[in-house]
Amino acid sequence: MSHVKHHICPVCEATCGLDVQVEGRQVIAIRGQESDSFSKGYICPKGVALKDLQDDPDRVQTPLIKRDGRFVEASWDEAFAEIERRLMPIRSAHGNDSVAVTVGNPAGHKFGVMLYLGRLMKAMASRNIFSASTLDQMPKQLSSGLMFGSWLTIPIPDIERCDFLLMLGANPMASNGSLWTVPDFRGKAKALRERGGQLIVVDPRRTETAEISSRHVPIRPGGDAFLMLGMVHTLFAEKLVRLGRIAEHVAGVEELQQAVTPFTPEAVSARCGIAADDIRQLARDLAKAERAAVYGRLGTCTQAHGSLASWLIDVLNVLTGHLDEPGCAMFPKSAAFSANTEGRPGIGKGITTGRHRSRVSGAPEVFGELPMGCLAEEIETGGPGQVKALITIASNPVLSAPNGERVSKALDQLDFMLSYDIYLNETTRHADVILPGLAPLEDAHFDVALPQFAYRNHVRFSPPALPAPEGHLRDWQILVRLIGLFQGKGAGVDVQQLDDEMMFAELQRGWPENAEAVMREISVHTGPERRLDLSLRSGPYGDGFGARPDGLTLAKVAAAEGGIDLGPLQPRIPEVLRTPSGKVELAPPLLMNDLQRAAADMAKPLPEMVIIGRRHVRSNNSWMHNLPLLAKGPFRCTAIVNPADAARLKLVDGALARITGHDGQAIEAQVEVSNSVMPGVVSLPHGWGHHLPGARLSVAAERPGANLNAVLDERLRDPLSGNAVLGGVAVEVTAA
Repeated sequence: MSHVKHHICPVCEATCGLDVQVEGRQVIAIRGQESDSFSKGYICPKGVALKDLQDDPDRVQTPLIKRDGRFVEASWDEAFAEIERRLMPIRSAHGNDSVAVTVGNPAGHKFGVMLYLGRLMKAMASRNIFSASTLDQMPKQLSSGLMFGSWLTIPIPDIERCDFLLMLGANPMASNGSLWTVPDFRGKAKALRERGGQLIVVDPRRTETAEISSRHVPIRPGGDAFLMLGMVHTLFAEKLVRLGRIAEHVAGVEELQQAVTPFTPEAVSARCGIAADDIRQLARDLAKAERAAVYGRLGTCTQAHGSLASWLIDVLNVLTGHLDEPGCAMFPKSAAFSANTEGRPGIGKGITTGRHRSRVSGAPEVFGELPMGCLAEEIETGGPGQVKALITIASNPVLSAPNGERVSKALDQLDFMLSYDIYLNETTRHADVILPGLAPLEDAHFDVALPQFAYRNHVRFSPPALPAPEGHLRDWQILVRLIGLFQGKGAGVDVQQLDDEMMFAELQRGWPENAEAVMREISVHTGPERRLDLSLRSGPYGDGFGARPDGLTLAKVAAAEGGIDLGPLQPRIPEVLRTPSGKVELAPPLLMNDLQRAAADMAKPLPEMVIIGRRHVRSNNSWMHNLPLLAKGPFRCTAIVNPADAARLKLVDGALARITGHDGQAIEAQVEVSNSVMPGVVSLPHGWGHHLPGARLSVAAERPGANLNAVLDERLRDPLSGNAVLGGVAVEVTAA
């Protein structure tokens, strides 16, 4: 007999509640959970496709060891013994930095990985840490850290009360929000319009979100910072600045006003492709709106001025009085694991960057990471600190990073490579050992980071919807065994004992007078559930270990079938701030100094054709193209070009185009002629190119598509954040 299990979808940032109909270990159907307090029954195709993922015959379910060039199945003990035999001598001989790690986006949705990954990196003590953050979001984390004091203190639109939403380089109709957890964006945008509000979308392409907007404003790729500098100039020139309630908590207004003097709307117009009068009007409309927010996402981060663009989004919110007010850009208050709810409120250490630099290019460390674009050169270049071994965690840089061919060749030079992944894909095919994670429905789930970006405060936890295969390790158990290896405790380390030791040591630092009592209280749980209980109980809504009997505990959250609604977003300034000054830093020196680079860029000639990426609701980076439900239907990896460009370049709809970029690297992609992109732009989706030998992705290989990143230069980076430049890059497009 079948029955329904409730689960939180761990695929994208929307975190929708699911009703999973199961029978034994079989998934019968998946629907949106109507009783979920946060998503209220909404579900997208990716959530439904979890059934395909569970049943995927290509999914790795047993540890694999490469023997004589072929992968063979192994036991967990055999796999860890091989890791100890091969990896530990490399580290001993060449130092901590000889072992690097790359982390992909799926890791951000894995409860156990999120809570143990930092501990693994501490045990590794390597400077060579790389993640997908420098492919999609580090500029926003950097600018937020500089302005508000912590890396994940990122304002998001209070969309249910907003009446004017200006959106740049974002497509939540496809992404379900990004650094903004907002299930059913379509429904919320419709409600905004029905109450007389406006949604203005600024994007080089008429995206799915632009299709439902009040107005679409085409912009030259990479021009977002220039548009916003012109708007900021207008606000000062026309005396439209009003800081409102937070005025006493803002520093740097005068410095900013002086710095933007050269960036008149006329001066920036050509660079962003928007008329000066239109720039001024956008600024005026934003300033006069009572409840408004500016939001930007991937397109604003993956460009040469990503940090400036990310900063200016919140500068506009501050200057127009639209920060930390209902209906404007606000700060969620997460129930657990949020740096802006810990420690002394309203003041802190702020953030630091550049604590070390990459060995070859000298790129600064940001948030403990080096740019993903530096990975290949760190493997290829000899000398002290050369990367000789790599651990990949749900990461596929061969497809997801610029110049993946170079990455692929570099991986073949490693002395050892370990991959923690559910697929034998374009990157993990290079591994010597693959450790498989559980399928999403086979593990418990709690969103560690995403409630910090949620449109509404809430807390939810879901147990596994399906039993795990007998003997299969959970995420946290795999990482603790690796921690044990790096601590010199050997492959046979007692996982529970080591976790107990780490937990108690952390309690002694954080709760020195009550460590033993707290340890007893939370040890009704193990692994990540124990750490979650601690964070919930000591968090802003927690029971304080009995001090607030009505407060949260893991038991209480787990018992709430649809989670617990914690109410709409509330003003949090100055409490949310963790800057040394205790103020919103409107003019951080690092960003102010970078304005000189922007000013110099305005004089440079613009390329004839540039490339941009795009998202689709039935795709998620590189890893969901193997699921039949998502793969079916029209071919989506097309190169969209404007009809004027198609005529000029003799491109035919449905035929192939040759796209040539960095160092003559070229790909061929099917042409789609459409007015949805502005002239001078070709748009190709990210994460395709499933034609490489050795991967085991049978469905994806049927229609492999072209890899956008193959024509991009890994050396092109936003110098402040290290983020890769993935859009607005010059290419040559010809008929194939």
